[in-house]
Formats: sequence, C-alpha cells, structure tokens
Amino acid sequence: MGALDGLRVIDFGQYMAGPLAGMMLADNGADVIRVDPPSGPMWDTPANAVWNRGKRRISLDLKTVDGRRTAQELIASADVVIENFRPGVMDRLGLGAEESTANNDRLIYLSMPGFASDDERAAMPGWEGVVSAGVGTYSGSLERQYLSPVYTAVPIASSYAAFVGCAGVAMALVARERDGFGQRIEASLHDSMYQAIGIRGLKFLDRDAPGGPVPWVGPYECRDGRWVFFHAAYSHFIRQFCIAAGVPQWLDEPWSKASEIRQDFSLADVARAQLTNIFLTRTAQEWEDLINEAGPPTVRALDSAEWLLEPHAREAEIIVELDDPEIGPMLQPGIQVRMSKTPGEIRGPRKPLDADQEDILSELQGAAPAAMRAPGNRLSQALEGMTALDLCIILAGPTCGRTLAEFGADVVKIDNPFRENGILLHEDINRGKRSVLLDLKREEGRELFMELAADVDVVVQNYRLGKVGGLGVEYESVKQINPNVIYASLNAFGEIGPWAHRAGWEQLAQSASGMLTRYGDTVPTLQPFAINDYGTGINGAFAVGMALYHRLRTGEGQQVFTALARTASTLQSNMLHGYEGKRWDEPAGQSALGEGPAHRLYEASDGWLFVGAHLEQAEQIPSEDEFRTRTVSDWVAQLTAFGIGAAPVGTIEDAMTNKRAVRLGFSVTREHEGRGRVRTNGPSIRMGRTPTTIGRPAMLPGSAASEVLGERSEDLSELGVVVAADAAGG
Repeated sequence: MGALDGLRVIDFGQYMAGPLAGMMLADNGADVIRVDPPSGPMWDTPANAVWNRGKRRISLDLKTVDGRRTAQELIASADVVIENFRPGVMDRLGLGAEESTANNDRLIYLSMPGFASDDERAAMPGWEGVVSAGVGTYSGSLERQYLSPVYTAVPIASSYAAFVGCAGVAMALVARERDGFGQRIEASLHDSMYQAIGIRGLKFLDRDAPGGPVPWVGPYECRDGRWVFFHAAYSHFIRQFCIAAGVPQWLDEPWSKASEIRQDFSLADVARAQLTNIFLTRTAQEWEDLINEAGPPTVRALDSAEWLLEPHAREAEIIVELDDPEIGPMLQPGIQVRMSKTPGEIRGPRKPLDADQEDILSELQGAAPAAMRAPGNRLSQALEGMTALDLCIILAGPTCGRTLAEFGADVVKIDNPFRENGILLHEDINRGKRSVLLDLKREEGRELFMELAADVDVVVQNYRLGKVGGLGVEYESVKQINPNVIYASLNAFGEIGPWAHRAGWEQLAQSASGMLTRYGDTVPTLQPFAINDYGTGINGAFAVGMALYHRLRTGEGQQVFTALARTASTLQSNMLHGYEGKRWDEPAGQSALGEGPAHRLYEASDGWLFVGAHLEQAEQIPSEDEFRTRTVSDWVAQLTAFGIGAAPVGTIEDAMTNKRAVRLGFSVTREHEGRGRVRTNGPSIRMGRTPTTIGRPAMLPGSAASEVLGERSEDLSELGVVVAADAAGG
C-alpha cells in the first residue's frame, strides 16, 4: 500500500516537469490518469517510458467541446490536478485553477509553468534552457573562471519544479486532511531554480565568507587513466587515508591540516601535488576499495551507462528494469523516496496511448460530484502546530528540516557542539529553526534528546547508515517512546545495497551517477549547483509530508528514506536509460552549448543569450555569425515577438539581485546576530492558501537552549552536555 492510495490525480503535464511530478505521485500509490493529446505526448522521447510508468492513459482533444467537457469531469472527480502549460492556457480552455477549485473546494491544483503567472515573461515559451539561463545555470562551473557559458544536459529547472511541486502537494494534502480545503499551488521552473542555487547565492556582506581551498576534496586521476572523487574533509578522514595509503608521515606535515591550509593557502598547492602523485600509483577501482575500507568516502567517476549497471545501483533499486511496450526491456531510475509502512511501487511500465479510455469514461458516468465541505477553521500553514527535531549536517538533511519549517513546523535544530569545522553553511540551511547545541555522545545528552523526541511529530537525520544507532537515537529506539513518529533518514547511497554504509557528499553522488564525466572534458567537473543535496532535502520533505498525510488518516507513524544517489538518478531521468539501441548522444563537456539549433546558447555582440523553439521554428533562428551582429536585448525582443523563447544569460549574482526575486523573497538579505548582513535564498513555491514563510534568520548556534530546555539548560551547561550560544556563529 502506498501513502497516496485512494487519491486520484489528473496529469495534463507535457514535456518533463508535469509528467515527472505525476510519476512521483504514481510511484507512491496515487491513481494517476495521464491525459494525452490524440497524437501523443508533445515531446517524443524515450524518457516518456519513465515519466508515464504506472499511470492510466486517456487521449483527449482539448480543442474540442467534447474533449474539454470530459476533462472538466475528470477534474471534478480529482484530488489533484497537474499542469505545466504557460499561465492562462488552462483558463482559456475552461480548465484553470480558479474555475476548477470553485467547483471542488477540496481540489489541489498544481501549476508548473516555465515562468510564473506574475512574471513579466509569463507568455514566453518556458523551455528548460530559457528559464535556466538568467539564474546562473550556464555561467560556468565551480571548477573554472567564467569564460563562456556552459550548457548542462541535466534538466535542473524541470526536475526542481517537480520536486518542489510534489513537496507542495504533500503538504497541501496534510492541510486538507486537517481542515478540509484544497488550494492552488504554483511551482514555476524559473522560480524553483532558486532552491537549486542555494549556497552559490549565499553572501556575507559585512565579513569574509568562511572556508578556503580544500585539496583533500576533489577529483584525482589514477594509474589506469580513470578518475576518483576523493572526499577527506575532516582530520579523521585524512588520518585514515594516510595510514591506508602507506604514508603516515604525511600527518606531520602542515599541508595535511585544514586549519593550517586556511591560514596559508600555498599549502593547498603542496597537498594537491602530493595527492596527485600518490593517486597515480593505483587504479581507480583499487583506490575506491582501499579508501572506503579505511573510512573516507571515495567513488570512481563513472559514466551514466556504467551507473546503470553498477551492482549497488541495481541492488539498492536506485536503477530498476521495466519491460516497456514500445522500447522493450529498459533500465531507468527507480523510486525517489522509500517508506517503511507504505512502500511505494512502480505499478508497471507505461501503457499504450489511450489504453484506459473505456474504463476511465465508464467511471465518470457513475461518479458522484466531489463533496463540498462547509467552511471551518482554516490553517494558516500546512504544518502549523507540528514539531520536528533536526539532527542533520551539511546540506541535504538540514534542507529537509528547513523545508518543514517553511511549511510551518516548529523545528529544533540539534548540533554537535564539538564538531570539527563548526556548523557548516549554518546561515543557509538553519534559517527558520531554533538552535540547540547538544552532545549526544554523553548519556545525559542522549536522555535529553529522547525526552524531546517523545513528543514530536518528525525526526530528521542524515548520518551514514548505522551511525545514529551508535548514538542510540535511531528509529527503533525513538519508536519505542513515540510509536507514531515520522522518522526521516537521508544519506548518500540509500538504505540497502553494498554501498549503504558508505559516507557521501554531493560530489560523490555526481561522480557515481555520471554527472561529473558528462559535464567535464578531460577532468570530471561538478555541475553548477549542489543539485543532489538540495533536491534530496526537498524530496525528504515530500516523503515526510506523505507520511504525515498517511498518519492523519490511520494514526500510523513510519520511517522514510531518500538518498543523494536516488536524486542524482531522478535528475537525469531525461537520459538515464538503458535499452537495446540506446545512444548516449546528449551534449557533454565544457564546450557544450545546447541540444541543437533550436535549443542552445548563442553569442551576441555584447553577451550571450539562450534560444528555445519548436523544431519547425528553427528556420526563424539566425545563424551564429548573424547573432554576433546585434545585442542580446535586440535579439531577445525580436525572437520573443516571433513566439520564440529567448533570455539573456545571467550570473548567480544577477539572479540574487533581481528586483522580482528580492520583492518576492526568493533572495533575502537580513541581519544575523554576530555575523552582520547575510544574503540567502528563500522559499519559491506559491501555496495559494497555506503560504510558506522564510522564518527567522539563522540563530546563533545554541541560542535557543533555555527556550527549548527551560531551567534544565543551565544545569546541563555546567556539565558540558548543552553548550551556550557562541558569538562566532557557524
């Protein structure tokens, strides 16, 4: 049984964002009815075998009266509607959110246009590249100085709209179960990109940003010409590596100590040279095996074809095989989130076009109108009155906790007061939470945590598998005192399979899944944003929302899981497939400009722009030489007048200083105690009835101890179990 069993979803989505969101709901039990045009999906791609799996299908011509009437009947019978047309298209068809929710006030209506309804570009065709261009997606990778734009074949905007949209649907279901009302949700592709930007947009206006070069983290070439991504960001990992690699003498060198490197950056070059030489002494596979056995996380830089066949990916069901009726046996990404009591399942491969028309139409004939519920006490936020404990570190897990806070939960962030390097990225991922510094390695600290956990709705942690068990705060222990708790576990490689116990970070998920090799040339190169970390955090919140919805209906708690490697696979669902005749021909490397003349970057006389169009419009697109004769603004005006999508290529700074982004709270600059003014992103989903909020600026770590713990805080502080706020911050 899936968490969404019994829900009916009508999926009008086209291209990627809408169908992907529908797939994620179908994978968790929803009855998703896919509405196709008579000619089939607007994008003819093998990826439709992924996005339309597990759905029932009906073809309707929405240009006809009969087609629209049937669509209206489907909407009237639905719990959730998904569409990702340009704003106004569904309204003109009589299928828009305002009319649909007026007829069914329990309806949750998810719109995912390219540009939001209040964006001045709303009428522009919202192609993936067009919506991504202005927010820094193509303005160079982390590995090199910005010279010219670089196209990534990973559809970040479409994927993030689906992730954010599904999280919003789950939270809207929670709200509806609590007060009876549905709502409209808007998660545009463009606005959702602000969630992916994350720390790339973080800026300290009154002091230098913390951090510096870390040569102990990065890609290294091995003896066989293959590469590994090595991640020894902490002193214990460095020690473990040096001992395993047979160079314990390195531990006496200043360049093996992060604290000394940050004081003298020239030491980073020395460390990098030493590491470059030693990695050339073994093959990539030998290094991966040796280092992971010792402790530090390291993964070979695989290509996507190798990831599809990697034993761990298959055993962990991150990659699954379905027998598609058109393609045949096909490897593709598995379920994004897993749930212990309501495990989702892929309810079969995609069906042929219009396969379920007779059954669907017969159901409509006997369907009663959706029940209207009398107005009652409406919630102001979906998770209003709910509580969560957040034990997470770095990015993915804390993003899950932060997302819960944005939807209204009271989130208490518990950090280790003695963690090396402090609380990394605190200003970004801990806004909206109350902060407590608690030593869980002390018995008194564990006892206090369990007292707090006995009365919360949600616990979130993202340690490697087994680590929280060593602390005594794993799900089974918490469940003994709080049987109905929702316990979210996020990690790098999943909760089952041979790599389940490995530690991991963003870079390692990119390395394993083929992202690094596709984006790089001779050197594996990181994607422009930490897309697996933030995506996993948002999907973790999606899982928590579904689990809360299930608990409201049944009283049953459970553990939910997701992982960076799952997100990395879902993010590549447009191309991560294996089947007979498969061609890996997507754009790759640091000279990639796009998918073809109708979807690519072009250089104008004063900069770059991205152009997106239907193939039949390609003849209206100028040549590369002609583009160089006029300015970006001239070309954008001319092309958009012809109905072609076009947008200037901007930087992350452009995105974060954009007036609309600042006005709507996607980019927010606020005073942070002890750290001055800090700029962060904010939530970008638009919930029509239960809006999200950014919450308070990240507190001084530990400053909510007395507020959360009361009088016990002082006694425990004297014992060193609770640590008081530190003016130095994270």
